[in-house]
Amino acid sequence: MENILQDKEFTVSEISYTIKSFVETAFSKVKIRGEISSCKRADSGHYYLSLKDDNAVLSAVCWKGVAANLKVKPEDGLEVIATGKITTYPGKSNYQLVIEQMEVAGQGALLKLLEERKKKFQEEGLFDQVHKKPIPFLPNTIGVITSASGAVIRDIIHRITDRFPSHLLLWPTPVQGEGAAEKIAAAIEGFNNLPNKPDVLIVARGGGSLEDLWCFNEEVVIRAVFASKIPVISAVGHETDTMLIDYVSDLRAPTPTGAAEFAVPVKSEIQAGLLTSGSRLFNAINRFIENYKNKVEGLARGIPNLNQILLESQQKLDDRIERLNVSFKNLLLNKHNDIERISLRPYLIRNILQKNQENITNLGIRLDSVSIDSVLKRGFAWVKDDQSQTIYNVSQAKKSSSFEIRFIDGSIKTSSSSTPTKRKKADKKDESLQTSLFDI
Repeated sequence: MENILQDKEFTVSEISYTIKSFVETAFSKVKIRGEISSCKRADSGHYYLSLKDDNAVLSAVCWKGVAANLKVKPEDGLEVIATGKITTYPGKSNYQLVIEQMEVAGQGALLKLLEERKKKFQEEGLFDQVHKKPIPFLPNTIGVITSASGAVIRDIIHRITDRFPSHLLLWPTPVQGEGAAEKIAAAIEGFNNLPNKPDVLIVARGGGSLEDLWCFNEEVVIRAVFASKIPVISAVGHETDTMLIDYVSDLRAPTPTGAAEFAVPVKSEIQAGLLTSGSRLFNAINRFIENYKNKVEGLARGIPNLNQILLESQQKLDDRIERLNVSFKNLLLNKHNDIERISLRPYLIRNILQKNQENITNLGIRLDSVSIDSVLKRGFAWVKDDQSQTIYNVSQAKKSSSFEIRFIDGSIKTSSSSTPTKRKKADKKDESLQTSLFDI
């Protein structure tokens, strides 16, 4: 072979296709372990990526038909074991691995990636309890996102029918493999955009390996659940399986059947509760009525006989009528007396005037008897000093320089210029005279 290659002259195309044939024959099926890097999905659906280790990098491609059946979606940082064939690309003189199968290189790699994503979403607050929405007690419509075939949807329908028949809306989606995560996210968004939205959503899948359940760890699903305005119940795998969707959902159910139990209550239990509450309410009402009946009867015992009350009232009425008649008669009598008194009033006034006139006459006589003129007529004189003040005694007379002496028929004035001898004689002569005036 070496001699043939050494002796033959090749064109570029010939050597390229010779190498291609040799490589594809020698490496028609190989398993390569490496970490995915530079992974991208073309619009055609093909994946172009690289497998690398510490010392080398190998280009790889995964065609759309194969990618749809992969258990794990290719992404950077994931360590995988890829099975396929090595081929060359003559147009660029390079070689690449055409992937036919791909699996995670052990659970450790997936768990490591899962932990990294969990930490990322936790730091963003997507798992915080404050964002959890309450699950309605009795939803009218329940939206279910799962595969249209399989035991999961049948279990959910059967369980809800047994507990409390409700309206179910199924949005069928694949629950593993290529494109499953995008379709699950689209279903959640689709339910939220319906004019008549369901009251609660159930995202469900049966058990499986971590690779089978991996679409429920994809970022597109996590963010769709977080953005949902409808409460979401996650029911993925078995009770021991915990996916990232369980952390972001509003309620996690251990199984799809458990999700149905969380979504609706047991109708028979509600009916029994209503019957019990109705019975308690009926008994309470009866007790209430009986208590008030006893109170009314007790009050009735304290009320006297109605006939007796009526008779006593009639007696009081008769008494009031009699008193009214007497009062009316007395009123008429009093008015009659008043009229008679008024008719006698002129005579009374005349008598009063006569008596008053007599009193005035008597008072006038008494007043006249004590008047000054009356006193002077009886021989008395009225002596006044130079200040026209009445002099009542000798002491006052000695102090005055002149006097006025009034008699009944006139007055005379005297002076104090008399000699002392004459004054003394006059004094002696006056000692025998006493002049008094009567006060009125």
